[in-house]
Amino acid sequence: MKYGICHLSVVPCRLEPSDSSEMVTQLLFGETVKIYEEKRADWRKIKTAHDNYECWVDKKQIIEITEEEFSSLNSSSFVSTDLVHVVKNDDLVIPIVIGSSLPNFGNDYISINEVKYNYDGNSTQASSSPDKNKLIENAFMYLNSPYLWGGRSPFGIDCSGFSQIVYKLVGFSLPRDASQQAKIGQTLSFVEESEPGDLAFFDNEEGNIIHVGIVLENNKIIHASGCVRIDKLDHQGIYNVDTNRYSHRLRLIKKIL
Repeated sequence: MKYGICHLSVVPCRLEPSDSSEMVTQLLFGETVKIYEEKRADWRKIKTAHDNYECWVDKKQIIEITEEEFSSLNSSSFVSTDLVHVVKNDDLVIPIVIGSSLPNFGNDYISINEVKYNYDGNSTQASSSPDKNKLIENAFMYLNSPYLWGGRSPFGIDCSGFSQIVYKLVGFSLPRDASQQAKIGQTLSFVEESEPGDLAFFDNEEGNIIHVGIVLENNKIIHASGCVRIDKLDHQGIYNVDTNRYSHRLRLIKKIL
């Protein structure tokens, strides 16, 4: 078994080992992976440490780390909370986005394979008791971010990537896809029982979970559909305030924290 870390800002992860293959998720700076398989000279099949998601990545866009380093980084994680910041040393300047992991962070420095970078931005540390009150504050940071299938950054994000990153920022790990996220937490019977920060899930005609959003106060929801936006929420689903019609059919609401 080999291990790796993302040392670039936002790296595409593919369904198949090809640049033309569908992007299914992204790695953000500092996120770690297990490397399972090599395909040709350029591609590595990985499983992401934070959500156990399997995908393919260009080998040039991750660097290998030891098993000891992998274990250490996943036992104590700091996360960037600035919308955009940089890590830098004498040779490199790397822009990073909100939600990026900060390996071996301390005293305004991070390090990867003993190479040090300065980081003087804001951060938070993963906690055994996540602060649910910060979920909505974090969610609003992504308002108007464009929708991007497989995206996890403020420059392009999908619905489940949005909920996953917002929860990561308070120190809680969600699975990657909406259908996976819907399997955890406590199911609520009515919209009226929900609190800001709970997750609402929506299905299609076949009954498959295809969408997720974060519940707000006053019967509203923030979700990624076209862009990260705020709409009305009731027992039927999401009512789009621009088109004056329902865009998503409510399936269930889950209390995660």
